[in-house]
Amino acid sequence: MNQELQRLMNNLIQIEHVSTTLYLAMSAYMGKLNFTGMAKWLRLQSEEERTHMLTLIDYVVDKDGTVQLSSVPTQPSDFGTPLETFQKVLAHEQFVTNSYRQAFNYVNQVDPQAAVIVQDFLREQIDEEAQAQTIVSRLTLAQNNPSALLLLDQELGQRQNGIVAPPPATG
Repeated sequence: MNQELQRLMNNLIQIEHVSTTLYLAMSAYMGKLNFTGMAKWLRLQSEEERTHMLTLIDYVVDKDGTVQLSSVPTQPSDFGTPLETFQKVLAHEQFVTNSYRQAFNYVNQVDPQAAVIVQDFLREQIDEEAQAQTIVSRLTLAQNNPSALLLLDQELGQRQNGIVAPPPATG
């Protein structure tokens, strides 16, 4: 593994490491506010980001590279309203997408195997951003209406294994 590729992969590992702690901190905050569905959604998002980090770590190790885990900045303990929290989620997902997009441009030229992993994560980012945007849009629509916030919280609590469960079939 060349040094530039190793540096780039370690940067992506660090981004995922920060993502997992950020979403875990957001989950704890939403739990403190008794938005248990949002807390669950964010906890599962944290676990998903950890899985991404481990996939990248395994790739670097398997290619005889050196993984360099850096310290993670302390995360805030207050993220504002649910809307403000998920606006931060959306902004972070857009940052992650941009980071993977920039990485893909280089990786695609030097390591086709790494390019497949990065491309898979880039493809997944389409859904990550779309989910965050939908939640932000719905929270914006809900404003401060307690009933609407509780319904949305309940819906987000239906998430299983990285997705929000579809509504049950009728008929």
